[in-house]
Amino acid sequence: MRWDALALDGEDPGLFGSPVTVDTPEFRGITFHEIRAKSIINRVPAASRVPFSWTINPYRGCSHACVYCFARNTHKYLDFDTGRDFDSQIVVKVNAPELVRRELAAPKWAGGHIAMGTNVDCYQRAEGRYRLMPGIIEALRDAANPFSILTKGSLILRDLPLLEEAADRTEVSAAVSVGFVDKELWRLLEPGTPGPLKRLEVCATLNEHGIGCGVLMGPIIPYLTDTPRQLEAAVRRIAEAGATSVSAIALHLRPGAREWFTRWLREHHPELVAPYERLYGRGAYAPKDYQHRIAQRVKDLADEHGIGGRRNVRRLRTPPPPPQRRPEPEQLTIL
Repeated sequence: MRWDALALDGEDPGLFGSPVTVDTPEFRGITFHEIRAKSIINRVPAASRVPFSWTINPYRGCSHACVYCFARNTHKYLDFDTGRDFDSQIVVKVNAPELVRRELAAPKWAGGHIAMGTNVDCYQRAEGRYRLMPGIIEALRDAANPFSILTKGSLILRDLPLLEEAADRTEVSAAVSVGFVDKELWRLLEPGTPGPLKRLEVCATLNEHGIGCGVLMGPIIPYLTDTPRQLEAAVRRIAEAGATSVSAIALHLRPGAREWFTRWLREHHPELVAPYERLYGRGAYAPKDYQHRIAQRVKDLADEHGIGGRRNVRRLRTPPPPPQRRPEPEQLTIL
C-alpha cells in the first residue's frame, strides 16, 4: 500500500508509520487500518468554491456505503479500490484528538471556522469503536474555535452534551444529509446509514437543544429522486423536523464514484444507463440548467413550508479568545 506516498493535488499526506490492521467480529466485513497522522487541520484551496477554509477528517473510507459518494476516488491513493474497499477498508487517524488540541494551540493558528464531515462522515460506524469525536469537540470547545458538522449518522447525539458546552463558548452548527425519504431507495443507495427519517429526528433533537441544524438535500439523483412529488415529500418532512435551512445539490459523478454508481445502475435500473450517459456525458456535473431548476424548486418548497425563517443558535456564555495565526495545511480532503 502506498501509505507514505499518498498525496492529493500535491498536498502532504499527513500520515506516517505502518498501518495497524484490525478486523473484529462486532464490525463484521469492516477492516480498520489505524494510522498516526502528522497533522489534522486541512486547508481547503479557494478553487474548491466551498464556504469554509478548514476541515478535519479523522477517517478515510466510509461504511455508510453510499453508492454515489464523491469521495470514493480518494481510496485509490491508498491502493484500495473505489468500490467495496471504500465501504469496508476504513483508515482511522487514531491520534486525531491530540493533534487537534496541539494545532489549535499553535501560535500560527488564526482561529478559523472548521468544517467536519465534508469528505467522509465523522460519525460513521468506526466512530462507535474509536470515539475520536469527543476528544476533537473537547479541543474545539476549550479553544472556543467555531466549527460545523455534516453527517448522515445518528451517533452525533451521543456527543450532544459536548456540543452544548461548545456552543456556549463559540459558534457551533450542524447539518444532516437527507436527499430523499423513499425507504426502498434508501436501502439500495445508502445501505450503511440510518434511515432518512431517523436523520431528521437527529435534526429535530439538535435544534431542540439549541444546536442550529439544517438539512443538505444531497444529492438529488436524476430520474430517481427528483420528481416534484418526491421533492415535496422530502421538504415537507424536513420542515416538520424544524430544520433551520435546506439546500439541494444535484448528484455529481467524479471518477471512482462514476464507475461504482454506473455498476449499480446497470444492476438496478439498466434503463437509466443511457440517459445518464447523455446527462453526464460532458463531465462530473449535471447540466447547469438542471442544477438551477432543482435548486429553485427546493427553495420554493422551503418557502412554502416556512423553512429558514429562524436561526436556532445558542447565546454564547463565554467570549472566544483572540484569534491566533494558523498552521501549515495537511492534505486536500474536500469536494
